[in-house]
Amino acid sequence: MYAIIESCGRQYKVSEGDVVFFEKLDVEEGKNVKFENVVLVSNDGKVQVGAPYVNGAVVEGKVVSHGKAKKIIVFKMKPKKGERKTQGHRQPYTKVEITSIKVAATTKKETVAEKKQTAKAEA
Repeated sequence: MYAIIESCGRQYKVSEGDVVFFEKLDVEEGKNVKFENVVLVSNDGKVQVGAPYVNGAVVEGKVVSHGKAKKIIVFKMKPKKGERKTQGHRQPYTKVEITSIKVAATTKKETVAEKKQTAKAEA
C-alpha cells in the first residue's frame, strides 16, 4: 500500500515505514503529524485518485528529527570587474517516519457500482 501526498509545495510517494525528508515543519520532535492532502492511494491493486484530493484519506507520521542539509555554495561573479562573492546556504528539513495510511470506508454508491461491474464481467 502506498500513497502520494502533497506537502510543502511538493508531492511525495510514501508507504508505511518510510522515512521522508520534508521542508521544515512546525512540529516538535516525537509528535505526530497528519497529512490530509492525499492525491492518490493504491491498496492491493485498487487505485483511488482524488480530484484534487482523495476524500477521507489520511497519512499519519511521527517527527523523528529536525536538521539542516549539506551546504550549497553560491558563487557570484561579474566578469572584468574583479567582483566575486561567495555565499553558503543550508536548507532546514524535518525527518518524518510514516506510521499509517488510512482510507475512509467505501460508500454505498461505490459498492453498488462495483457489484454491477462484476455482474457484467460474469455475464
